[in-house]
Amino acid sequence: MASSIQLPAALADSLAVPRPGLLKRERTRLQLVQAAIKVFSARGYAAATMQEIAAVAGMTTGTVYNHFKTKEEVAGAVALWLADTLCQRISDSQNGVAEGAQRMAIGIRRYIWLAQESPAWALLMLEISAAAPQLVLEIQHYALADLRLAIKQKSFRVPSEAAAMDVLSGSVSQAMRSVAMGGSPANHGRDVATCLLRAFGMEPAAAKEVAGRPLPPFPPLAGGPIEPARGRRKP
Repeated sequence: MASSIQLPAALADSLAVPRPGLLKRERTRLQLVQAAIKVFSARGYAAATMQEIAAVAGMTTGTVYNHFKTKEEVAGAVALWLADTLCQRISDSQNGVAEGAQRMAIGIRRYIWLAQESPAWALLMLEISAAAPQLVLEIQHYALADLRLAIKQKSFRVPSEAAAMDVLSGSVSQAMRSVAMGGSPANHGRDVATCLLRAFGMEPAAAKEVAGRPLPPFPPLAGGPIEPARGRRKP
């Protein structure tokens, strides 16, 4: 990966927020994950070393190995934390959005937004998700709730939840990969969301209207900044 990998500010700020109530071992592990994010951002995943992660965390290399056997395990923890943070920030931005279909569209477009804003991080998440089922399950936990809400509201009609989740996961993953590799047109996130809403049973015009609504901004963190305008193409 290229060096100087940058996360969107709305996520980077969230990842830096302390999490209260953690036990000592959990705090140490979290500090190592935060250090890994800094190293991956500065050096890229391929060039990063366990020794650099230890140095940034202010710990010994042995301490790193007490928590993670390999750099791949560190990357998995980073990807899982990033996915959880993105899901939570998406959920925060959906406050007041009552339609399951719109909530689903927001989630779809935000993951593709991540690929636009930070292609290297998106590709790392995709790489890790292929070998770490828990990452996919973490993401699906949020999406499944929106799917069920849309079915309850009779916006979606699907043969099974499992089939719908597979279609969602595969489509969004491929869309992220296309965007991150620079091979997608403008408004790809909106168009992918439209296709998926139609696949889940919405009428074409309704799907296009819902998927095309403006994305709600990420709400400000407690004492932190809100998402800045980045000047990128629309997701």
